[in-house]
Amino acid sequence: MILQMKMLGIDYGDRYVGFAECDSEEILAYPLDTVRVGSMREAISVAAEIAERDGVKLIVVGLPLMPDGNEGERASKTRAFGRVLAKVTGLPVEYADERLTTVQAEGYLAEGGVKKRDMKKYTDKLSAQIILSDYMNAAKARRT
Repeated sequence: MILQMKMLGIDYGDRYVGFAECDSEEILAYPLDTVRVGSMREAISVAAEIAERDGVKLIVVGLPLMPDGNEGERASKTRAFGRVLAKVTGLPVEYADERLTTVQAEGYLAEGGVKKRDMKKYTDKLSAQIILSDYMNAAKARRT
């Protein structure tokens, strides 16, 4: 029997962090919020608060790989964020390739009629939703 759980998806950035969650049945990922942060410490604090408040059991952080699939400086910083977040929350943190999620999110927003100047307030949380949804789909595929 596979136990399903509530997960938190994170699109981590230096200034903005997007958050998404899924239901405990892992059927649907949905955007939560985009939070402007001043430091990694603040981003960790906000993420830990959301995880505790919502009963999250697993955190999925988008990993910004380079176009060739290698990890660069940004990915190293994101992994450091994930390591500290795991220590603070006591929850497992997994990483998911986030290449092109911002482009994909902006495409969805444009299709929905959102003006370019208004996209920033939605892009990061929608990217987090895409990251989490892709992770959930890959996990389901591995189970079958």
